[in-house]
Amino acid sequence: MAQNNSEMTVIGRDTRIKGEMFFESGARILGSFEGKISSAGEVQIGAGANCQASIEASRVSVDGNITGDIAASELLTLNASAHIQGDVTAGKLVVLEGATFVGHCRVGCNSAAAAANGVRTGTTPTLPARPARPVPEMKPTAARPPRELELAGEEVTSEVA
Repeated sequence: MAQNNSEMTVIGRDTRIKGEMFFESGARILGSFEGKISSAGEVQIGAGANCQASIEASRVSVDGNITGDIAASELLTLNASAHIQGDVTAGKLVVLEGATFVGHCRVGCNSAAAAANGVRTGTTPTLPARPARPVPEMKPTAARPPRELELAGEEVTSEVA
């Protein structure tokens, strides 16, 4: 899918927006946003940006903080400074070392089709973790001297540690 991101809309660092935004081409968020972002092109969340939002786009690139679900029909890239808390659905997913992600993830062609159609994939409920069982304390033992074993009438010497 060819995209014209030469006309990318930029939301500056000193800007705070609450509501719903739709971009025909692309958007770069550098400030704060709360609500829903939809784009036919690429959405970039810049370093230092804070979004409490659901995001739907063909491509999403994250360097900032997002609390909310992301649906990228083609590609979702979590760069080293990305912090995501929410569920993600993407055709392809790239996670660079240093990025943090807490949530559920669906990646692949079926996921891409669902993301392209704006379908929210439900999450599977999780059960609370069981308390850990105590592990018995392990103590070192002295090495045992070699002992002789007798197998089928033959004498064999073996060392047992």
